[in-house]
Amino acid sequence: MTRLSVNLNKIALIRNARGSNYPDLIQVAKDCERFGAQGITVHPRPDERHCKFSDLQLLKENCNTEFNIEGFPDRHFLDAVINVKPHQCTLVPDAPGQITSDHGWNTIAQKDFLKEVIAELKTKDIRVSLFIDADAAMIEGAANIGADRIEYYTGPYAKNYAANPERAIKEIKETCAIAIAAGLGINAGHDLNLENLKYLKDTLPQLDEVSIGHALICDAIYLGLENTIRLYLNRLA
Repeated sequence: MTRLSVNLNKIALIRNARGSNYPDLIQVAKDCERFGAQGITVHPRPDERHCKFSDLQLLKENCNTEFNIEGFPDRHFLDAVINVKPHQCTLVPDAPGQITSDHGWNTIAQKDFLKEVIAELKTKDIRVSLFIDADAAMIEGAANIGADRIEYYTGPYAKNYAANPERAIKEIKETCAIAIAAGLGINAGHDLNLENLKYLKDTLPQLDEVSIGHALICDAIYLGLENTIRLYLNRLA
């Protein structure tokens, strides 16, 4: 079964706009789980424009499913993650001011840095996933430095899906076999939505987890959060 992890960054963004606790991020996390989500994801960025580092402990204490924290592993981020001990930490190569993630790690050029970070997280029994492009060398590099999983950056797949789904997923499909052979779990995220999710899942039966935030929250504006989560779960069935 492919698990649905709901990214709550956009809920936190709305909350932060008024400087209050409305909507209540913790309550929304509980509601997502109640509606069927099998995980909660947040990405605390250095400027805290979405999730705040002060949210992390409360989210961990209140999540009954799987808690995933993603972000760039600077010292502040790593200390926060180690203190909270989520089930999974997804490392992304974002620059401090980056609007959204748009590329995966170079696991060869950044081998030493990533190997040290992964080892530190794993000593705390935190599963480590690396945000990665559909590139065989980068995936093999992820396995060589001790990652438990990769998370495919699915932005290119989503961008090209409407024109030609088979071509859009070709590189992911081909490199997925390499990841599985190397013992890596498979996650995916970025720009996944109700239109392109089912094809991804049907093509990649090995898929462990998808992390979806922006599209899901946008759909919820029209369809309601409970109904939207059930629709996404249906695509993963």
